[in-house]
Amino acid sequence: MGTALVTGATSGLGEEFCWQLASAGHDLVLVARRERLLDELADRLRNVAGVRAQVLVADLADPTDLQRVCDRLDADSGTDGTGPVGLLVNNAGYGLGVPFPDDDLERELRALDVMVRAVMVLAHHAARSMRRRGRGAILNVASVASLTGAGTYSAHKAWVVAFTEGLSEELRGTGVTASCVCPGPTRTAFFDNAGVDMSRTPHWAMASPERVVGEALDAVRSRRVLVTPTPVHKAAMGAMRLSPRWVVRRVMRAIPHM
Repeated sequence: MGTALVTGATSGLGEEFCWQLASAGHDLVLVARRERLLDELADRLRNVAGVRAQVLVADLADPTDLQRVCDRLDADSGTDGTGPVGLLVNNAGYGLGVPFPDDDLERELRALDVMVRAVMVLAHHAARSMRRRGRGAILNVASVASLTGAGTYSAHKAWVVAFTEGLSEELRGTGVTASCVCPGPTRTAFFDNAGVDMSRTPHWAMASPERVVGEALDAVRSRRVLVTPTPVHKAAMGAMRLSPRWVVRRVMRAIPHM
């Protein structure tokens, strides 16, 4: 079934990507910062799903760590028998939860490195390696926040969407595809980690990670470029595209900062 490399693999959507890909028979390369959690997840995937799972402990904001992940994308095999990476899932990311003028600049630059620079660098290595082999797919995780104009997280995700659209056209006819998923609020630890209170958000407005990942992988299989999981979040994206930008900005004042 091939090998998939997932960044931000140890929690939230990243972990769900790993389980759904493993259930489909894919070997995995797991990338995240926390070695203990990576090892535990790799062991569970091997024992439950019967797949190979290579662990890469890496902080994507660190150039040396990032290069090690690039080296794996360039390679034809891993150290434990995993094959060439046929699917890159650029999932790593996090909310900042603080308005830009109030945040520490180094913290903002680190987020830029993880959610923009690393996405570009890893996609570049993956695209070249996959194009050489004549097949493969890149899946970038963005957000409905890409249309909100709400802080730097929104800006990062807007870049991811535009980057993926351009990349998909540049790869046309090569056997390699690029897709981008734009989830809305999802029931993971994302908001807790960002210090954002979502306790008043209606249950129906929160997607399940299972559905988000399932629809994202379906989009990759059908070679769709953009996908927004769940009808309510599709409607939200449509409304933001049709509304005057000043209206969107005004509405976002009442939404917790990402």
